[in-house]
Amino acid sequence: MSNTKNSKQLKTIAVLGTGIIGAAVARNLQKHLFAVRVWNRTRDKTEALALCGVDVFDTPREAVEGADIIITLLKDGPVVLDVMESAAPDLSKGGIWIQMSTVGITAIDELAAFAKRRELKFYDAPIQGTRQPAEQGQLVILASGPTEERDNVQPVFDAIGKRTIWVSDRIGASSRLKLALNSWAFALTHGVAESLAIAKGLGIDPALVVNVVKGGPMDSGYFQLKAASILADDYTTSFSIANAVKDAQLVVEAAEQAGIQVDTTVAGLQRFLRALEAGHGDKDMAASGLVRVE
Repeated sequence: MSNTKNSKQLKTIAVLGTGIIGAAVARNLQKHLFAVRVWNRTRDKTEALALCGVDVFDTPREAVEGADIIITLLKDGPVVLDVMESAAPDLSKGGIWIQMSTVGITAIDELAAFAKRRELKFYDAPIQGTRQPAEQGQLVILASGPTEERDNVQPVFDAIGKRTIWVSDRIGASSRLKLALNSWAFALTHGVAESLAIAKGLGIDPALVVNVVKGGPMDSGYFQLKAASILADDYTTSFSIANAVKDAQLVVEAAEQAGIQVDTTVAGLQRFLRALEAGHGDKDMAASGLVRVE
């Protein structure tokens, strides 16, 4: 892959990981006329994409062969590294790798080191947003990386997101920002779930909580969305309990390294863990309020 290619020439993208977010990203890239190649460890998660004309491959090596840009949207840092190592023989020197998984501060440095060894142009670009914004192409991309290839990666971000925030040219800055944002998302989620649970437990219709908050200074689209799901007992996954456990642990670990006390995130992690142990791991993280102390 040549560094002299302009953005119009960089049209073939390999998406490694087609879960809730990855599948939506692949579809939106295809809608914007990119040639999309995908791989996922669980093959059945690619079937709908294949029906839409996306090229599906059995191995990461096959998926990245000939790709101008590689996007990773996988579970965690170790999985990302394992998959990229398996694809290594078919990675092109000078190729662009956009790493969009939430991996934390230790793993992002390991992935950047791998990219340097393979002579890849590496972008640390985690996303803000879950199922619905991903499907609508309304993600917020938190991007960090070298300035010389930004004109080539920006059309990719424009295809899948409503806004790109260029955080820094320093790799790892975006992953650090994502942890701070996740702590806020978790606090909001627990706050909604706990408030409605308290009302219900005290014999008050929890819908009254929503009614009081609606239109006031404490209201938000996120509050309304999560409250509606909880009231309907609908925990269709936008962001799962299992992923919330993983990401909350990353926040706690990073805070410990930085000497920051994060009582709220630690307590929230325990709520997620209780829900996970109770068998709610595949449900949306709003299900953290389902588990009651006996």
